[in-house]
Amino acid sequence: MESSGFWRRTPAFTPSKIHVEYSGQDITPDTAIRGLSSQRTPSPEPTSRPLTTTSQSPPSDHLSPLSIQSPLSAQSPHKPADPTHEKFHMALGAATIDLALLQKLSWTGIPREYRAITWQLLMGYLPLASTRRAGTLQRKRKEYGDWVRQTFARGEDALDRVLWRQIQVDVPRTSPGSPVFQNPRVQRCLERILYAWAARHPASGYVQGINDLLTPFVYVFLEAECNGDTTALDRADLDAIDDAQMDGVEADSFWSLSKLLDGIQDNYTHAQPGIQRQIVKLKDLVTRVDHTLAAHLQSEGVEFVQFAFRWINCLLMRELRLASIIRMWDTYLAEPNGFAMFHIYVCAAMLLKWSAQLRAMDFQQIMLFLQQPPALQWATEDVELLLSEAYMLKCLYHDAPRHLHKN
Repeated sequence: MESSGFWRRTPAFTPSKIHVEYSGQDITPDTAIRGLSSQRTPSPEPTSRPLTTTSQSPPSDHLSPLSIQSPLSAQSPHKPADPTHEKFHMALGAATIDLALLQKLSWTGIPREYRAITWQLLMGYLPLASTRRAGTLQRKRKEYGDWVRQTFARGEDALDRVLWRQIQVDVPRTSPGSPVFQNPRVQRCLERILYAWAARHPASGYVQGINDLLTPFVYVFLEAECNGDTTALDRADLDAIDDAQMDGVEADSFWSLSKLLDGIQDNYTHAQPGIQRQIVKLKDLVTRVDHTLAAHLQSEGVEFVQFAFRWINCLLMRELRLASIIRMWDTYLAEPNGFAMFHIYVCAAMLLKWSAQLRAMDFQQIMLFLQQPPALQWATEDVELLLSEAYMLKCLYHDAPRHLHKN
């Protein structure tokens, strides 16, 4: 995999020191990359067969008060030996979470056992004050559970048939290589979440691609229910997760998806104007950073919308492994407006990585390459290098009118 020559071609723009906005600390590009690369690799995606359970029942009346347990309660009285784990342990153990500190820690990757609660805090789903957390979780889970029970009480015939049919068609296609998402029990959860979200957001409704955005939340929250033993999840053996725990995963995933989509909802309204604006910004950015590549794409008749629409609509869910996406979302959640603004810099950094290869291709070769880019086999280190390059692009070009026109 060949990296873009951007940093070699433009030494005048390469910062010797970058001020990290979320930490208040100065780091060099080298230390940023070393810091990113030093984190542990996320758990691999599941690889074996699903169960054959086919229950369609809505969530039960009982929702466990805090089935996604704080990782602190599962720890020994002694502080974790690993420095990263110790920092998260201390940050999450505070009576009131220091959000800036948690964002700073999360940017370079969240340890698996702390990820579920950290995501919920960073998304704003759970309050920062520990005394309010359990009550908020119970209330939100009950609200979702009550709505689902009322909606599905009269059976599928009472649902919006067109919407329900589209969701039922899309859910089996969601992460087809992952046994977890081929598990019928998980698929029923996905169907209810997507229907609930669409019914509560009639301005946009359900749009293909939203099903992909749901999967990281479901996987991370299921992983938390395994109490650190991910072998069951890797086998898609969910028998150990009882109905109350599954209801909690479903409700938390619904509210987390809602929080995510609240920030990018114009990506999914009529004509998807948010995506159209972001494609223009991506094109402007790549043109400024690598004019030769942009000119070659134009000369071959390649329009950015032909490949970038899916990159933005699905947040690269089709281009990267789920484990890579989860690691990327650690950083997105730590970034201001990470799923909209920072994602454009990630897309640009990804395109720039293959600049030399793309400049040697014709239209058909370019389209085939960008529709199936060689990113599925990326290791964690590759994803973290991409994030560091995206951050450097952001530092150089964000809010710089002479470099990147605002739209």
